[in-house]
Amino acid sequence: MGLRVLHLVGSAVSEFYGDLSRLYAQDCLESTANVQLYEFHIAYITPDRQWRFPADLSREAIALASPMSVAEAVRVLTTLQIDVMVPQMFCIPGMTYYRALFDLLDIPYLGNTPDLMALTANKAKARSIVAAAGVSVPPGELLRIGNRAEPVRIKIDPPAAIKPVDADNSLGVTLVRNRAEYDSALKTAFNYADEVLVETFIELGREVRCGIIDRDGELVCLPLEEYGMDKEHQPIRRYEDKLGQNKNGDLYMVAKDITRSWIVDPDDPITARVWDAAKKCHIALGCRHYSLFDFRIDPSGQPWFLEAGLYCSFASKSVISMMATAADISLEKLFQISVNKALLDCHSDRLR
Repeated sequence: MGLRVLHLVGSAVSEFYGDLSRLYAQDCLESTANVQLYEFHIAYITPDRQWRFPADLSREAIALASPMSVAEAVRVLTTLQIDVMVPQMFCIPGMTYYRALFDLLDIPYLGNTPDLMALTANKAKARSIVAAAGVSVPPGELLRIGNRAEPVRIKIDPPAAIKPVDADNSLGVTLVRNRAEYDSALKTAFNYADEVLVETFIELGREVRCGIIDRDGELVCLPLEEYGMDKEHQPIRRYEDKLGQNKNGDLYMVAKDITRSWIVDPDDPITARVWDAAKKCHIALGCRHYSLFDFRIDPSGQPWFLEAGLYCSFASKSVISMMATAADISLEKLFQISVNKALLDCHSDRLR
């Protein structure tokens, strides 16, 4: 019998995040299935905070699975004797509260700790830490809702990027070119968060992501992924550049179209500079198992940190998976490396 692997899927917040989680998790289940190595199980969380243990991730199977309280779910997990958990939830509780629950249950899981996930979900906090480590970040300021009757005085001159401080997938992000656009952009951003980050816009050179994996104690930087941008028509990445929805209401990944993103040749001059910055980010934040960072490259070739996205669903279309494949590390091998690392770290912690 293989390792008993639990895929923690769904969302405690919304159907949108639940569908996003299901999209990636289904890909992972199909792409990493190996009955000789793993026995896969699924736990699905719904916005009412109920647990379900469906046979698969179809809507029908989820609907047929009995809803359970946390206490009932813990009893099921104990009975299943899960060896390791794969976090597939993208909402804030999924990245924090539910990971912490598995820490309490002493069940190891792939990826970063709940406190680090909470920290990096806040773009302002993440940029402060990496800036202290010597990584370049765009000048910025943090705004809070405060008293709506008072005028908002923004120190950053346009052009500037307006970002909800803890929203994902570019929700609520706006580029403003003059001060007259600030009011509308802030109104949009405050619909998604109580705090908004205003950053000086780094004029477009390129935009890339850098993934790192911990392989046998060594930080291995993977080939960069670059996104198709246009200075005039697409100066920033928007929500619709990342995700779409079909007529059945199911999400799909727009950003994986070859015309929208591609792997950068490792001999490209920007690679070494981004790798250096990404390693500094990984170490400063205290990441484990893997990490993923977005950088803006200005026309002179200088990388500027944008944000950290410390998750990997081990789906064939996950960014880190695609980067690893470009480095001749198959998805099956990547998954095995991460599972073994999680188990090793847990064993080491128990010996302390």
